[in-house]
Amino acid sequence: MNLSRDLFDRARAAIAGGVNSPVRAFRAVGGDPIFFDSAKGSRLRDVDGREYIDYVCSWGPLILGHADPRVVEAVREQVGHGSSFGAPTRVEVELAESLTAALPAMERVRMVNSGTEATLSAVRLARGFTRRNGIVKMEGCYHGHVDALLVQAGSGVATLSIPGSPGIPEAVTAQTFLLPYNDAQAARDFLRERGTEIAAVIVEPVAGNMGVVPPRNGYLEALRAETRRAGALLIFDEVITGFRLAYGGVQTMTGIEPDLTCMGKVIGGGFPVGAYGGRAEVMAMVAPDGPVYQAGTLSGNPVAMRAGLTTLQVLRDTENAYDRLDQLGARLENGLKEAAREAGARAQVARRGSMLTVFFTDAAVSDWTGAAACDTEMYGKYFRSMIKQGIYLPPAQYETFFVSLAHSESDIDETVNAARTAFRACAR
Repeated sequence: MNLSRDLFDRARAAIAGGVNSPVRAFRAVGGDPIFFDSAKGSRLRDVDGREYIDYVCSWGPLILGHADPRVVEAVREQVGHGSSFGAPTRVEVELAESLTAALPAMERVRMVNSGTEATLSAVRLARGFTRRNGIVKMEGCYHGHVDALLVQAGSGVATLSIPGSPGIPEAVTAQTFLLPYNDAQAARDFLRERGTEIAAVIVEPVAGNMGVVPPRNGYLEALRAETRRAGALLIFDEVITGFRLAYGGVQTMTGIEPDLTCMGKVIGGGFPVGAYGGRAEVMAMVAPDGPVYQAGTLSGNPVAMRAGLTTLQVLRDTENAYDRLDQLGARLENGLKEAAREAGARAQVARRGSMLTVFFTDAAVSDWTGAAACDTEMYGKYFRSMIKQGIYLPPAQYETFFVSLAHSESDIDETVNAARTAFRACAR
């Protein structure tokens, strides 16, 4: 009996593609998707009763692990009071205050329902504030399925070899300019030549949608300096990195303050959420105070707000939470590197904090060109071996592994032992 396969057959008859997000279909790694029934801590259980150590963590939000009792109790209490009002609530104010207190550059914030909504809204706001149309994005950076940004977007788009997407008119992307990630000189040259046309530069300050690719020394500083020179806004897409790499995000680690920040994932504690915010004078352009319109029936949903607020409170109050995450990430990184070396596998391991990727390539990856050269078939082979051994990894080469506070040293060691077998299979 294979209940996951049966459910996928049913899903394909009722759901487009059988899944509600393309990467879940497992087409990048082969085989049928796994349907899950329950989870606790670092472990998932599928509908057939098999258990897995989870490194997807709902694609990053579950930094405390699955079904953390503090989040569960807070959500249960909130649902008892009401799940949605379509009106202001205390908890959305409290979460907004937590965000603005943690992020000095976020003087005002607006809640939305996803990272895609956050980036879409930030781009619209940047255009309205600057009265310019041009947007610069980096090759391999994914900012949600926003029409104007779905160009060389890495992540699931690259996994499926879609060069953008049908249904997006050329006119929509005509004002989107592509630059290589991690190339400060390319950004400098472009913005000094055409900066007066540009409303904003949007970037993942640590790329997490072509695998984990940290910024080179001086790269983010160059973007900050050149956007200021050009009169353009700098948008940090911290949907993945926000409260994942530090309490706040990459900007609190580096001291580099963007004009606008997009967030999601961790700030919702596993519930649908997004947020964008920044300088007060820029956010003053958002309706009802200003002319840039953005709205959402479920924006600021109290259940999502309560889950997110509780998650941030736990992170803030847990002593050395981020040191612990970094230590677990380092243990996994070092173990995987050693396992790959022992097996003679052509693999690189990239990490920043509790985010990690195994790249099947000979060279370190620092941009989309390097990521695109990876052996995706070999990753699929590695993935399938790990799944058989009870380790659930992202079902695509260009995604990120996530470690949570619920993971233990024994989880990491079990994963490394499984990787030894998987790397040996990949080295043959």
